[in-house]
Amino acid sequence: LYVIPFSMGPIGSPLSKIGVQITDSNYVLLSMRTMTRVSSEIWKHLKHDEEFVKCLHSMGCPRPHARKVVNNWPCNPEKTLIVHIPDIRKVISYGSGYGGNSLLGKKCFALRIAGRIAYDEGWFAEHMLIMSVTSPQGEEKFIAAAFPSACGKTNLAMLTPTIPGYTVRCVGDDIAWMRFDKETGELRAINPEAGFFGVAPGTNMKTNPNALLTCLKNSIFTNVGETVDGRFYWEGLEDETEPGTEIISWTGERYKLGEDKTKKSSHPNARFCCPAKQCPIIHNKWEDPAGVPISAIIFGGRRPEGVPLVIEAFDWKHGVFLASQLKSETTAAAEHTGKQIMHDPFAMRPFVGYNFGHYIQHWLDFEKNPKNKLPKIFHVNWFRLDENKFLWPGFGDNIRVLDWIIRRTNGEDIADASAVGFLPKKDSINLQGLIVNWEKLMSVPKDYWISDIEETLKWLDEQLGDDLPHDIRVQIEQQKQRLTQLK
Repeated sequence: LYVIPFSMGPIGSPLSKIGVQITDSNYVLLSMRTMTRVSSEIWKHLKHDEEFVKCLHSMGCPRPHARKVVNNWPCNPEKTLIVHIPDIRKVISYGSGYGGNSLLGKKCFALRIAGRIAYDEGWFAEHMLIMSVTSPQGEEKFIAAAFPSACGKTNLAMLTPTIPGYTVRCVGDDIAWMRFDKETGELRAINPEAGFFGVAPGTNMKTNPNALLTCLKNSIFTNVGETVDGRFYWEGLEDETEPGTEIISWTGERYKLGEDKTKKSSHPNARFCCPAKQCPIIHNKWEDPAGVPISAIIFGGRRPEGVPLVIEAFDWKHGVFLASQLKSETTAAAEHTGKQIMHDPFAMRPFVGYNFGHYIQHWLDFEKNPKNKLPKIFHVNWFRLDENKFLWPGFGDNIRVLDWIIRRTNGEDIADASAVGFLPKKDSINLQGLIVNWEKLMSVPKDYWISDIEETLKWLDEQLGDDLPHDIRVQIEQQKQRLTQLK
């Protein structure tokens, strides 16, 4: 067995928390050394009965292996069990080697258990990236953004702007711990992780050059393909790999690149695990114990129909409502197969470790303290389709939307009220060099939205019942009223 003392967040930071994991997996040991701050310093912090999260993991397949090992994965899928016990800050995981189930500092601790700690102590533990955007005028603003897994969070966190003069820096790509400063009222955020655990397929020098450059050394690749000369390979690296190159798939199958389009080298949820400090655009404050000040919070998902490119909430309550009704087309990281629109409130549906109605109320309650400087809340949708083609180019061009968002945080008059929130005034987003259909990109189809809000209320009622906060019911009724007035 391996005993792993680790810190989520900079060691000693008032925003950080400590854990100890016991595991029988060397894969988990190596990955935890990348994803968390593993150090003997941790023991000094535990000498005085300080609280820590207890993490126990076993692959359920002891050596020497008595059962057949498939694709180099020792595991016990018939008896897989992952248990979270928030009241005593404990996680027990048996039978699985999947990152989310075995690297217990990640989703298990940093979201499910930490979310309960945050509820008890009055802060946020969220499925969010943290990034900064500096304008051509030199003004820097920090943004936190939540998207369901495999919906472009890492791509946005490491965005390469397509318009000159802007600088993006990454603080974190997956999880944010945020707390309102008692003195200044600012919402300050840290990235509790020390590495990136990104989805590999689709990552390349066009979609996310910074992620690719980050994982060129000291990295662990899971369920990806390999070229016969030892290079990593996955779908999306065709332009970086010569046609005819012999590939060994994650299941051990050999084929030549380009000869059979049906062959897949990698699992759809294959991952790269690499140190965050290797990222070419890592922010120099990414390990600042005090965290960074958040000016805007963004929620988004894959909505192929009906939802505008960007919506600004009318106020904090409306922003919490926008997050509560978050939906997205399912992805490889979700438990469902096939493409369908699924509810994923706050992009936290798989990760909340206590009553979800109380979680929503927790967000609403932060408005009660007049000292709290509440960031503006936005919803974005890079994935709207027209005749099966994306209306928005996405990737580096998303800087154009971030620019608009930052200008709104500065109070610029560049938005008009609509039935669903504030929408950008025409020509208020820099579209220079692009050809987009503004009307289709920003339209709010009345019938679609009326149907959508009815379905949202039905789902929330079924899931939460009386635990759905009253303020959210009020927001739903107000949106219904605004929608009936649409022409």
